[in-house]
Amino acid sequence: MLLPMTRVVVTRPEQDAASWMASLNEAGFDAIEFPLLELTGLLQDKDSASLLEKIQRSQAVMFVSANAVRFMANAFGGSSHWQEPFHTNTRAWCTGPGTAAALMQCGISAGRIDQPTLNAPQLDSEALWQVVAPQVATGFSAIFIRGADETGAISGRDWLVQQLENSGAQVQAVAAYQRQAAHLTSVQKQQVQGLISEGAIWLFSSSASIQALASECPHIDWLQGKAVVTHPRMAVFAEKLGWRQISIAPPGVGSLLASIKSLE
Repeated sequence: MLLPMTRVVVTRPEQDAASWMASLNEAGFDAIEFPLLELTGLLQDKDSASLLEKIQRSQAVMFVSANAVRFMANAFGGSSHWQEPFHTNTRAWCTGPGTAAALMQCGISAGRIDQPTLNAPQLDSEALWQVVAPQVATGFSAIFIRGADETGAISGRDWLVQQLENSGAQVQAVAAYQRQAAHLTSVQKQQVQGLISEGAIWLFSSSASIQALASECPHIDWLQGKAVVTHPRMAVFAEKLGWRQISIAPPGVGSLLASIKSLE
């Protein structure tokens, strides 16, 4: 008798879900795409000239996600002018292989990209700083390509910005896209309750997704919920909201699958 496949709920935005869905289905899980965040571009064609000037004046451009790369590239249409500084004086910074892959798809060579080593315990700003700190001195200029929250305010952690400023660097930020919590229908809210009750495993790659789910379903008891998160900070946040069965997945698909299996 075949046992039913474990259901795994992928909560990443639609733009990011495909790779996880493919890996989970290939591994024999019943993967469900359930995006909890919606992303829309903020940059327009008219913004491209001033943005290009900022990139040209910067020694490094920090892309906080693959979507930061994609939405910024879209602002330049089919033009490759924005890539030219990265062939000479400007470095591209990122915290993970997904963002690095998006940069390379745009024509930025791997040798011009700085990211944490593959054996880093976590793919985060702290790990990236270990790699890029030697580049930074007084007068160093960096620009962050970020997302904005629902109010339009630029959002994201400030830890790396603080390290740069403490080292005498000048830092600017540009919002390439806006992130909004998905609004769930009554049917979807019932589906959430059903998935929690049946023991489905939820995958979270951002604290914003955890918050979005809690805000949309305030009456659900998360005590029964099972969650895999990609950073210890997310685990702490989920615990504050009532989740108790939480596994922290180190970087890599293999680690993600092992974390899921640990909750089955």
